[in-house]
Amino acid sequence: CGHTIQQRELFIIPDARRDERFANNPLVKAEPNICFYAGAPLVNEDNIALGALCVMDHQPHTLSQAQKEMLQILARQVMTHLELHRHSHKLIESEERLRLVTNNARLGLVVVDRDRRYIYANDAYCEILGLPTSDIVGKRVPDVLTAVYDEQIRPRLDRAFSGERVAYELHKPDVSTEGHYYEVRYEPTKTGDTVTLVIVVIANITERKLAELSVKRLAAIVEYSEDAIISKDLNGIITSWNQGAQTIFGYSAEEMIGLSILRLIPEERQSEEAQILASIARGESVNHFETQRRTKDGRLIDVSVTASPLKDASGKPIGVSKVARDITRRKKAEMQIAEQAAFLDKARDAILVQDLEGRILFWNKGAERIYGWASHEVLDRNIGELLYSVPAKFQELNRQTIDQGEWNGELQHLTKDRREIIVEARWTLIRNDAGRPKSILAINTDITEKKKIETQFMRAQRMESIGTLAGGVAHDLNNILSPILLSIEVLKIRFNQPEAKIILDTIEVSARRGADIVRQVLSFARGVEGERIEIQPKHLLKDLQSIVKDTFPKDIRLAFSVPHDSWTILGDPTQVHQVLLNLCVNARDAMPHGGNLSLLVENCHLDEQYAAMNIQAVPGCYVVISVVDSGTGMSPDVIDKIFEPFFTTKAPNKGTGLGLSTVMAVVKSHGGFVNVYSEPGKGTTFKVYLPARDKPSEGGAEVDIIELPRGNGETILLVDDEASVLTITSQTLQAFGYKVLTSTDGADALAVYVQHRHEIALVLADMMMPIMDGPSMIYALKRVNSEVKIIAASGLNTHENAVKASGAGIQHFLTKPYTARTLLKTVRAVLDEPAFLR
Repeated sequence: CGHTIQQRELFIIPDARRDERFANNPLVKAEPNICFYAGAPLVNEDNIALGALCVMDHQPHTLSQAQKEMLQILARQVMTHLELHRHSHKLIESEERLRLVTNNARLGLVVVDRDRRYIYANDAYCEILGLPTSDIVGKRVPDVLTAVYDEQIRPRLDRAFSGERVAYELHKPDVSTEGHYYEVRYEPTKTGDTVTLVIVVIANITERKLAELSVKRLAAIVEYSEDAIISKDLNGIITSWNQGAQTIFGYSAEEMIGLSILRLIPEERQSEEAQILASIARGESVNHFETQRRTKDGRLIDVSVTASPLKDASGKPIGVSKVARDITRRKKAEMQIAEQAAFLDKARDAILVQDLEGRILFWNKGAERIYGWASHEVLDRNIGELLYSVPAKFQELNRQTIDQGEWNGELQHLTKDRREIIVEARWTLIRNDAGRPKSILAINTDITEKKKIETQFMRAQRMESIGTLAGGVAHDLNNILSPILLSIEVLKIRFNQPEAKIILDTIEVSARRGADIVRQVLSFARGVEGERIEIQPKHLLKDLQSIVKDTFPKDIRLAFSVPHDSWTILGDPTQVHQVLLNLCVNARDAMPHGGNLSLLVENCHLDEQYAAMNIQAVPGCYVVISVVDSGTGMSPDVIDKIFEPFFTTKAPNKGTGLGLSTVMAVVKSHGGFVNVYSEPGKGTTFKVYLPARDKPSEGGAEVDIIELPRGNGETILLVDDEASVLTITSQTLQAFGYKVLTSTDGADALAVYVQHRHEIALVLADMMMPIMDGPSMIYALKRVNSEVKIIAASGLNTHENAVKASGAGIQHFLTKPYTARTLLKTVRAVLDEPAFLR
């Protein structure tokens, strides 16, 4: 205490038995066996130390920074009370002076006379009672404090008027908090030998009491926590050890306090501990980590450790407090689960577990690959709503599995991007230890491609059978039609009557039409072969132009576009001419009330990106001949069948269904392919791709690819409902220096744009999408940001979609499928375009 008063600073001895200054002190060696000491000086307003507030214990302790601050606060409060008592008699001498001083004091102050009547009350006291001064001064104490007077106030006030100084603590409860705590002192004032007044001083000690309660609660939590809570100094010497530490490590506090923490640490991890202590000493923070420790019985256990620095009053690190939790069982369980999950994740099949209501409990990597959903996205979600377009189907199968114990079969499921896939499902009911149904294990194999191959194989067999049949029928029909045509010529010579001539002409026209159909059937059945010569497409279109103008209705407006430097193709002119004529005739029939027919030729280099988007294409140089009409268009179901022999949408006796089959056979025999884009009421576009003869040199192509424009890390929002287009285009943009965000419909794209609008430099969007189509999405984006840069893309009716995009404020349009060259040049041009040009 003398040291505390002399130095006028906080003085703490954590363990006097280990402090050479005090180890031999009689108070330490014998009764009362003082071990811990903490003293705070009592300094008055003249900065003079009048005494010390001391805390002592038989056990060693280490005070936290908060506890040290609380001790100093308590010392200041004690000093305040002493100062108040010293000055109280002077304050009574002048009531006016008393009022001026006490009304500004933080302490509640009242004066009571012998009649138990208030003769003075300051503002702080009135605030404590929640009453105005007029309801206190002049009133008797029993009348103001009716509820507690007889129980608490009367006996203590009587003692004060008998000359005794009284002090006690008062708790004022509160419904919403722990209430308020007050320290109350009764100071008797005498006139001669008689106590005439009692001065009552009330100090709010709520903060101190709550701090004390917190310390007590904290101490209880620390002592009885299941976790090990250990403190040590910067040399690793243990200073505190709770019951949880004894439970986990097996050592008692008596065995460990004063020893090095290295006793618990395996040799190979002791350098780790040294690094932690060094970091704490430098003032650096060390948070959570996992490590291993050794127990009293020699076992090696896994522990999770949280380390926090211990600091003195100046903030200087003096030690470390650690909370350690035994996680050995958890680590073993995690390892076992990880091994099991690793085995399941190796499987190519989707393996998932659902409870009896359909909530997903487990989802392996195979399921992520097949369905596109990550595990964290689907856990606890209902599988019926997630994978089934009709959830009732899942509920029915779920009931069958529960009733029968298992179910096998093929199902149609939906992926994350809402694609339909076919899976071969094997479901097994899992039961608990009591034999009751617990969950369902499902193993699903994606057989979508297998089913497609089967369908293609069956179609190829059907086509082969039809071709064989058609070839045989055509051969027999040729044998039948040949005599008829020959006989007609003979009959024309013998019969000169006009009526007979008309009949013979009709028979001849019908027979020749039949012969033409037979030739088409033979072309389809046997394949088309013929002499291959170099062809300039513009010459073919010139011949075709005259036929169309002379034979087509005048309300069909014809437009041609052929570049002067168009490449040539190697092929049979008659067969290619037949292809274009068949397409033009179909376009005419699709425009019964007139319309626009366009024939376009362009040179095109198809790269790997295009080939990935169109499975029929092979990278290389092509001449593209487009036949575009503004007619009735076709639905997707019709488009899937138009190249099948004998399929036609025309009225009976108006079409054989062999025209487009012949077109496909001719184009394939020339090494090319056909793309079709159509929509009901919006016209149709046929694009015939034929390999170019005079291709650019390979070296030139490589230089061109190397010089393709690159991005500078700009973010592009790519919107398309076709998964293959989305994947290939995204990969191409990323390969050339762009960041890519993707969406599969307009509504989702709008949400993504709103979330990342400050990052997105450009939007590349398909015009035909589910939920919200391209034009609607563009209008919505323009409402969000009128300056947004957008490129519209579509494979359908290029002119109409370009007009629609223009109407939405978009000047940039890509025709699908597009090459990487076209894509990258268009993207770069739009990004570099000044704002005033948009």
